[in-house]
Amino acid sequence: MTTRFRNIATLCSILLIIFVSARPCDAAEKIVATIQVKDALTVPGQPASIEAKIDTTGAVRNVGLGGEPLELVVDGKVAATATTGADGRASFTYSTKTVGALPIQVRLGASTRVLPATGEANLAVWERRNPILAIDMASLIERVHVDASPPGSGPQKNLEQKPMPDAAAEIGKLTQFYYKVIYIVPSTGSDGFLAGTQARVWLKTHHFLSGYILVLPPGNEALGTKIDELRASGWNSIKVGIGRTKVFAEAFLQRRIDAVILPEPPKSEIPRKAKTAKEWKEIRKKL
Repeated sequence: MTTRFRNIATLCSILLIIFVSARPCDAAEKIVATIQVKDALTVPGQPASIEAKIDTTGAVRNVGLGGEPLELVVDGKVAATATTGADGRASFTYSTKTVGALPIQVRLGASTRVLPATGEANLAVWERRNPILAIDMASLIERVHVDASPPGSGPQKNLEQKPMPDAAAEIGKLTQFYYKVIYIVPSTGSDGFLAGTQARVWLKTHHFLSGYILVLPPGNEALGTKIDELRASGWNSIKVGIGRTKVFAEAFLQRRIDAVILPEPPKSEIPRKAKTAKEWKEIRKKL
């Protein structure tokens, strides 16, 4: 009898192990995903379109997750909801009378297959009459190597790049009572989500004032096209562009907008009518 009972106990133990192993483990089976959000620009009381994307890293490329519920969170409250399309993207419509660069979040709602995830961005709510500084992200970086790339145009190591001396402090002074800031960022991909996210993290890490991050598509004409689009939307108060290159400055000068190149380049790289500055402490004198 003892041997029989031992055999039965052993069989039960084996069956129990098989049963437990066969049970699904929700946490282990759920997908790890990333939510990225683009900054948006609007005026008080006018609806803004806020774009978000959720995807997971595949073997070859990131894969968008369709059919997932996303929530737009403002001031800790759910302000809008949306469901992602097949490409993992969703858009929200939101309006507020609060003026400023408002932090927003997009988080995953109740999902049966994806672990919780959150993405952040800024909603710039400005009066159209507010004067605007358009700042090239490259002009904020203290470049040690010639081939260094601005945040948003390379891998995560860009977060380690150091800012130009006094850049954050001087921008803070310029915006305290007067200017609003658009940060111009080159895209790392076709949709611009990653570039905006990397730039936003870098700016926050180095204590730059929040503004509106505008990600450019590839091409030398992209900046000029975006300036034209902003003007066509009623944003005619762009007063000056601050950048690092001749191409950047010319995009503004061709539209009769002042441009400052920083740091000061060789004379052959200075377009006619462009201003130059050796360091950020000189910028206020150039405006």
